[in-house]
Amino acid sequence: MVVGRAARRERRRSRVAEAVGEHNATHALDLLELVELAWHDCYGESSPPESVIDDILVLGRGDLSLMISAARLAVVDFRDARLAADELRE
Repeated sequence: MVVGRAARRERRRSRVAEAVGEHNATHALDLLELVELAWHDCYGESSPPESVIDDILVLGRGDLSLMISAARLAVVDFRDARLAADELRE
């Protein structure tokens, strides 16, 4: 079953709000939508795996500006983003 962008956005809303706060959730969801567009251009897939989204949220540490940098890293090299996120998880 294909899940559209709007449905993915809604499914992520509570997780994103928990990560960045309700006041920044809409902006963070906008950023993740841009990540999807970039991901499609780079990898030909409609959306990154949810594990990549999780890595972006972890690397963002609740700060939207850090999340922007994390999103860029995840699109450029999702393996580096995973390693960095795993270090923070430890």
